[in-house]
Amino acid sequence: MTEMVYGTVPVVSVDPIIPRWWRTVDKWTLTCVFVLFGIGLLLGLASSPPLASKNGLEPFHYVMRQGFFGGLALATMLVVSMMSPQLVRRLAVIGFVCAFVAVALLPIFGTDFGKGATRWYSLGFASLQPSEFLKPGFVVVTAWLLAASQDIGGPPGKTYSFVLTVMICAMLALQPDFGQACLVLFAWGVMYFVGGAPMLLLIGIAGLVVMAGSFAYSNSEHFARRIDGFLSPDVDPTTQLGYASTAIREGGLFGVGVGEGQVKWSLPDAHTDFIIAVAAEEYGLICVLAILALYTTIVVRSLMRLMKERDPFIRLAGTGLACAFGVQAMINMGVAVRLLPAKGMTLPFVSYGGSSLIAGGIAVGMLLAFTRTRPQGEMEDVLMRRIGR
Repeated sequence: MTEMVYGTVPVVSVDPIIPRWWRTVDKWTLTCVFVLFGIGLLLGLASSPPLASKNGLEPFHYVMRQGFFGGLALATMLVVSMMSPQLVRRLAVIGFVCAFVAVALLPIFGTDFGKGATRWYSLGFASLQPSEFLKPGFVVVTAWLLAASQDIGGPPGKTYSFVLTVMICAMLALQPDFGQACLVLFAWGVMYFVGGAPMLLLIGIAGLVVMAGSFAYSNSEHFARRIDGFLSPDVDPTTQLGYASTAIREGGLFGVGVGEGQVKWSLPDAHTDFIIAVAAEEYGLICVLAILALYTTIVVRSLMRLMKERDPFIRLAGTGLACAFGVQAMINMGVAVRLLPAKGMTLPFVSYGGSSLIAGGIAVGMLLAFTRTRPQGEMEDVLMRRIGR
């Protein structure tokens, strides 16, 4: 009788978060990330004890720290990947503002740890590199601006994104950190291209980049020294590039054997920027190709899933994150084999570094959130919704 008078109350079936996440997330990408982290710990066991011994620390001090920060990074990645794209965007904007302010204050409160570039904050028990956290936030904010510019009556998001990119690249170049500046510029260029930028404009921007590089070469000793070292036909065997090149040659196809490598005793950055040289020497070309295949799988799988995405913001943000992730890995490995000038950039999820690991976890978590399968609706419904805004 009650139902006849008041009607029935529809029962809403709420799908639990974790089962829904597991059903929609890209499990191939997730697996590749965990395998990369496992490889990083394995290589850390080989590369970090010499540095720990040199610094008077326990043999596996850096490995234990990498395990701690890596576990925190993977947990962060999983939590972020369960969020909706809208929540990811809101949190990314907040994170970007905080990281932007932190990067801007580096000249005042930052330190260089004797490396000639003011990129870190010293926290006593650890160091913080804010530019690592700036990248994922920048990609999401830029994608939001570019997507908003496609709406009828929307803001001039393309102009705003370009101004923001120039400001960030200038701040990074002043540290100096030309590697991160190039990565930020590349991520913006990819998203701008996917968003429908005219090719002539991109060519013009490339010309401006060449001019900026020439200016930096003439006015920055740090930049000029790295370019000259890259262009020199002879490699000083006592430099990091020299040690890395020798290690890669010695490794051959199958490596010299676990624990038998010598480059880790000479390279101060064997556990960070040049960890791929340790992999090549002890495990050979086979290991390097396996690592390369894992990064390729993450990028290709993500881009394939994004091709089906109809929301312009999700498509642009996911593309920027995937391409920035892949290019960072390519730069790190390219430097080790002298295909690129030295950049001081870590290998995602493999190199040691708390800031790099946690920021990488955030970035890949965002990428997993954007590439989760979701109802797309009919194309005409999407177009009508955009026109009606």
